[in-house]
Amino acid sequence: MHAIDAIVLVGYLFVIVGWGCLFARSSATSEKFMSAGRGLPGWVVGLSIFGSYVSSISFLANPGKAYRDNWGPLVFALSLPLAAWAATRWYVPFFRQSGEVSAYQHLEHRFGAWARTYGVVCYLLTQLARLGSILYLLALALQPLVGLDLKTIILISGFVVTIYPFFGGSEGVIWTGAVQAIVLVAGVVVCVVITILGLPEGPGQLFEMAGAANKFSLGSFGTSLSEPTVWVVFVYGLAINLQNFGIDQSYVQRYISAQNDRAANLSVWMGAISYIPLSAALLLIGTALWAFYQVHPHLLPGGMQGDDVFPHFISTQLPPGITGLVLAAICSAAMDSNLNCCATLYLCDIHRRYFRPQASETESMWALRLAVLIMGALSTWAALLMIGAKSALDVWWALAGILGGGILGLFLLGIIFRRANGLAAGLSTVLGVMVILWMTWSPKCQEFAELFQRRGDAVSQALARVLEVVNPYRYQGHSFLIPVAGTLMILVVGGALSCCGPFRRNTPYTTRQPVNA
Repeated sequence: MHAIDAIVLVGYLFVIVGWGCLFARSSATSEKFMSAGRGLPGWVVGLSIFGSYVSSISFLANPGKAYRDNWGPLVFALSLPLAAWAATRWYVPFFRQSGEVSAYQHLEHRFGAWARTYGVVCYLLTQLARLGSILYLLALALQPLVGLDLKTIILISGFVVTIYPFFGGSEGVIWTGAVQAIVLVAGVVVCVVITILGLPEGPGQLFEMAGAANKFSLGSFGTSLSEPTVWVVFVYGLAINLQNFGIDQSYVQRYISAQNDRAANLSVWMGAISYIPLSAALLLIGTALWAFYQVHPHLLPGGMQGDDVFPHFISTQLPPGITGLVLAAICSAAMDSNLNCCATLYLCDIHRRYFRPQASETESMWALRLAVLIMGALSTWAALLMIGAKSALDVWWALAGILGGGILGLFLLGIIFRRANGLAAGLSTVLGVMVILWMTWSPKCQEFAELFQRRGDAVSQALARVLEVVNPYRYQGHSFLIPVAGTLMILVVGGALSCCGPFRRNTPYTTRQPVNA
């Protein structure tokens, strides 16, 4: 790494971490640690939502996807306006009027304590997968320049993304997120310009080559459910984005931190709409990299995978100073960790709910900060497990759909079918999770059967025969449809059950009864 790049990168990291830690004094109480005093401007919250949504998953994996395939991920982004409209129409008013910091506390009022805990567990598992993917991709970008192995970089990065939420709480995370979003956009713009101008004949050559190779395609418009067609990706994106902007703690906690309803709605639209052109810019980078290395194949080492190409370009083709700026932008995308949100759920929905309902202020602050440390450590471990993944974007999309556990279906069931009671919700959720597990693991029946056959013992042979019997009934669709199917199963089954006696409330659900939590 050139000295100028090192100065830019290290200087940025010190400034942003120090800036986040400066909010320790204003986050000295558990309420302020979780809600940032409920007085932040909408534009700051919106920039933070935008920065949180991007992450290094988008910054590095989208160019990798476009380099290897096409612009299919843009379809995912095109579902954002619908999700943002639904969030401002229903979810933002609901959560701001409830006054609760936790996005899942009201599920206990609606269906019982199990529903609240189920939502929390789904969120925490999803965040482990998300931050693990982020830290892994950040390590891929930094490794060619800093000369350290991936494991060391992941460990250092995991410490950095943990330290400022530990001190600064939600206010520190949101304000640093706003600054990070600005640096991130600057880095993307610079990369777009440099990758396009790197071609001998300029932009015209890029569009001519990429057009001939169908690199700008959004994917197939066919009706196959086993491929990532436009329809499959759009439906998947709608389900995930409705979950993100409607019921995800990372977003709900930001809505609550806004100074009023108008500011909260502004933050939603600002975060959602801003991502669409940024996604297109990141995909354009990947396509430009494909064209660049088609023209200069000798500059690309053999066997390099899609996610590795952009980091390689950064380390070998960008001039000093610019490399540092781009790496700072990648770090900006990776440093919004949402660990403060995980800590909030632990305190509100686990610690105070099950262990210490009357926890003192001092105990609550220790619980919050200890939860940040534990989730930071677990996320770092998840990143280490991802080393060697073929496509981090595909891995993240699959994990997000699976770990979501149909939680969106449970929320929609409570809103749409107001006579559904806790028994209807519980049974439909069990069926939804069973469908998710079947769709996730049944495609691997043959693989597991062969594995057990190689072991040779009687138990393994018996398991192999069972799997061979089950194999013809395996799920053969695309993994993107898993969260969609889980959501629909919960919604349809729960709605049907709400028409029957033991699963039906005597009166429609209209108000939430307070609980001691």
